[in-house]
Amino acid sequence: MGEAAQTRTPETQLFRDVFNASPLGIAVETFDGQPLFVNPAFCSFLGFSEEELRHKHCVDFSPPEDAEKDWALFQQLKAGSIDHYQLEKRYFRRDGSLVWGCLSVSVLNSTPSPLVVAMVEDITAKKTAEEARFRHAAIVESSEDAIIAKNLDAVITSWNPGAERMFGYMEAEAIGQPITLIIPTELRDEENNILDRLRARARIEHYETIRMTKYGKRINVSLTISPIKDLTGRLVGFSKIAHDITDRKRAEELQRLTNRALEKQTAALQERQQLLKTFVKNVPAGVAMFDSEMRYLEVSERWCTDYGVERSQVIGRSQYELFPDLPAHWKELHRRGLAGETLRADEDRWERTGGIVTWVRWEIRPWKKANGKVGGILIFAEEITHLKEMHESLSTMTRKLIAAQEQERARIGRELHDDINQRLAMLGVELERLQSNPFQIEQRIEELRQQTTELSDDVQALSHELHASKLDYLGAIAGIKSWCKEFAERRKLTIDFSSDVRSPVPRALGVTLFRVLQEALQNAVKHSGVKKMDVQLHEKSGEIHFIVSDSGKGFNPEVAKQGRGLGLTSMEERVRLVNGTITIQSKPTGGTTIYIRVPLDETGIGNELLA
Repeated sequence: MGEAAQTRTPETQLFRDVFNASPLGIAVETFDGQPLFVNPAFCSFLGFSEEELRHKHCVDFSPPEDAEKDWALFQQLKAGSIDHYQLEKRYFRRDGSLVWGCLSVSVLNSTPSPLVVAMVEDITAKKTAEEARFRHAAIVESSEDAIIAKNLDAVITSWNPGAERMFGYMEAEAIGQPITLIIPTELRDEENNILDRLRARARIEHYETIRMTKYGKRINVSLTISPIKDLTGRLVGFSKIAHDITDRKRAEELQRLTNRALEKQTAALQERQQLLKTFVKNVPAGVAMFDSEMRYLEVSERWCTDYGVERSQVIGRSQYELFPDLPAHWKELHRRGLAGETLRADEDRWERTGGIVTWVRWEIRPWKKANGKVGGILIFAEEITHLKEMHESLSTMTRKLIAAQEQERARIGRELHDDINQRLAMLGVELERLQSNPFQIEQRIEELRQQTTELSDDVQALSHELHASKLDYLGAIAGIKSWCKEFAERRKLTIDFSSDVRSPVPRALGVTLFRVLQEALQNAVKHSGVKKMDVQLHEKSGEIHFIVSDSGKGFNPEVAKQGRGLGLTSMEERVRLVNGTITIQSKPTGGTTIYIRVPLDETGIGNELLA
C-alpha cells in the first residue's frame, strides 16, 4: 500500500494486516475505475505486480463483453442508483490466460473522497467444474445408450432419454422404481451378484446380459457399471450405461449357427465348398454361388427357372457374360460383396434387353475359404415382378372403384335432380294452382294422385337399385325377376326372363347375380341400342348358369377392360369371389352375351358380398 505520511495507529496496522492477508483479491479504486491499492491476493490472481496494476484501468483486466457489463454497473454505482453490485466475470492474467472471478464492488463513503472497494474470489475451478457438469449432462441427454443412476438400495434415481427410448418407460415412470423394473424374473439373482461386486468397489465393464422393456420385449445389452461417490468419497450409488447389442447378438447367433452347420459337415475346404454347392443347388429359392471372378460355381433350380437358363449352361461361366444387360450398379455391389460386405435390397429394378422390366429382391453374402479369406459371394434373389404388378393392379383397381363410386353418385344425383326433383316441383306448382282455384280440386285430384304414385314408384325403384331388399322378401330368383320387370317398365323396354332354378339360392350368390345383372342391363341400355334383352337362369349339377344377352351393337371386351370404366372388371371380381366363372362374348355389331356359372354351395363366400 506504500508508506503513509502519518504515524500508523493500531487500527490502521490491523486493517493493513487484514488487507494483505486476505485470500480474496482486494482493490481500492477511484470513481474513475483507477486502482489505488491492491493486495497480494489480487496481484497473485492476475499475475501482475502492485505497481503494474496501479497503472491499469479496471476494465483492462477483462474481455470486452465482460468489461462492458462491469463498467455499466460501475456507472450506476458512481451515479448513486446502487451502492453495491456483484458479477461473475472473466479476467486476463499476465500470461494471456483467462480465469474466472466473482467480483463484489461497494462504495466507501467514509473517506474524504468517495472510493470503491472491489473484492474478487477466484472461481475458475468452480466454473470449470460447472462446465464439466454441463458437458456431462449434455452427453447423458443426447446419448443413444441408456444411462441410469441407482442408489445403494437399487432404486432408480436418474433416467436419461436414451433409457426412455430403449426400455419404453418415461422418466416419471422409472424414477423411484427398483432397478428390477427392467430385469427379467429369472435374472433377479444376477442383479444381486452385481450389487455385491459393486459394493466391494468393483467396476463392471461390458457385462452382457438381457433386460426387459415396458412392453415385454427382451433385448440384449452390454452393461458398464461404476460407483457414485459423494464429496467425502462415500459410496452413495451406482451409474449404469446400457448399450443395446440385440442386432449384434442376432448377427452373431446367425453367424454362429451358420458356422456350426458348416463345421459339422466337414473340416476341409473341399468338403465345405461341396456342401455349400449342394445346398445352393437344392434350396427351394433363387440362389447362386460365385467365385471371386463372378463365375458360377453352383446354382439352384429356382434360379434357373426365374432367369430362363439351364444349369449345365451356367456352371463355370461369368455372370456378366450370361447377362450382359445387368445394371452397372449391380457390378459395384458384387465388388463390395467380394470385399467382404453383406448387402441387401427389398426391391430393385432391372431393365432388361427388349424393354422388359424385372423387379428383384436380393441379398449378397460373401463366403470364405478355410484360411478366412473371401472366396466369392452367394446371391439370394427372388423375382418379385408379379408382386409389383399386383400392387399396381390394386392401385389401379382402387382408383377405378373410387371413380365408379363417384359416377354412381353422379347418376343418382342426376336422377334425383333432373327427374324426381323436377317432378316434385311441378307437383308443387299444380297444388298451388289448386289452392288459388279450389273448384278444380275434384277434377284434378285423380291426376295428382297418379303423379304422386308414379313418383313413389320411381323413388322405390331407385332404392331397389341401391339396396337389394327384394331379395330378402322374395328370395333371390323372384327378387331378380321382380327387379327385371320394374327396370323394363321404367326404361320402356322388354326383358324376356326365364328360370328353372328350384334349389334355395344363398343370399351371397343372389346378391352377386343381382349386381352383375344390374351392371349388364345398365350397360346394355347405354350402349347396345336395342329395346329387348334376354335373362335366363338354369340349374345344372349343383351350379347356376346365368345368361344375359342382347342383339345390339356389341363391343370388344379386351379393349373395354383397358378403358377407364370398372363395369366389366367389377362383374368379373364379384363372380370370382363366389368361386364362379364369367365369359363375355361380344364383338362390334354382333350383340353381347354374358355367361356366368356359379356353384350353389356357399362355402368360402365372404360376408362382404352380402352388402
